[in-house]
Amino acid sequence: MRSTQELKNDLKNGRYSDILTYIYRTVNTQKCAGRYLEVIDEFEKTFGAADELALFSAPGRTEIGGNHTDHQHGCVLAASVNLDVIAAARPNGTNQIRIQSRNYKMDIIDLGDLEIHPEQFDKAIALIRGVVRKFVDLGYPVKGFDAYTISNVLKGSGLSSSAAFEVLVGTIVNGLFCDGEVSAVDIAKFGQFAENVYFDKPSGLMDQMASSVGSVVAIDFESTENPKIKKVDMNLKQYGHALCIIDSGADHADLTDEYATIPSDMREVAEFFRKEYLREVDEAEFMSSIM
Repeated sequence: MRSTQELKNDLKNGRYSDILTYIYRTVNTQKCAGRYLEVIDEFEKTFGAADELALFSAPGRTEIGGNHTDHQHGCVLAASVNLDVIAAARPNGTNQIRIQSRNYKMDIIDLGDLEIHPEQFDKAIALIRGVVRKFVDLGYPVKGFDAYTISNVLKGSGLSSSAAFEVLVGTIVNGLFCDGEVSAVDIAKFGQFAENVYFDKPSGLMDQMASSVGSVVAIDFESTENPKIKKVDMNLKQYGHALCIIDSGADHADLTDEYATIPSDMREVAEFFRKEYLREVDEAEFMSSIM
């Protein structure tokens, strides 16, 4: 951790160019550094200058293959993207967590109240509380902190902005209070727990896992407790392809109930074959039943 002024000087002087090149897969690190300078400036405007400040990032994700198969213990091919949620954060010496996200109301959580609040379903504060609860339940010494976040993962874009935010919160807590001991896989699980239990959205684990682990990954969810994860060396350019993100003007943020029917519908199909998950259904029997 460094002071706000030291971080600014380091960013302007290119000290973090190699790290930024690795994260964003670009040689144009000046633009990337500008975002971090901006998040530091906004942190200072909101919380004041800090003697100790740290920077964090969590990417959005895209599924390349295997949409909605994670909650059926299936296999997916997913990838993080170079659009992310970034944050400047520091411990604040209190029992409160204060997170200010650009263009949103500040979320304030008292660490003495980590219970589920149904009135906060579908709100970011529920995700924060749920992620923190997992760290606390495991005995980590989580304290209050201040954070300012800026995101270019558009809400409702299909790039899992909520998962990126969950992973960001987990990464901040891990970095500030856990000496980085918590694995990327566990941070993903904490995010899914927060989304399922505190946010009341029955998502699978793919979104959080792709964001937390990063890169292109093949994930086998036969065991959701211990998914098999393999990084894949894949470059779309060499195959003449590119991933294009299009702003359709639609937003699925208010479609939680509709999305919830997908795993329940799949579960009903599995039950038709006397199985709990579609993973367990024999392919030949499945195909013969729909002919």
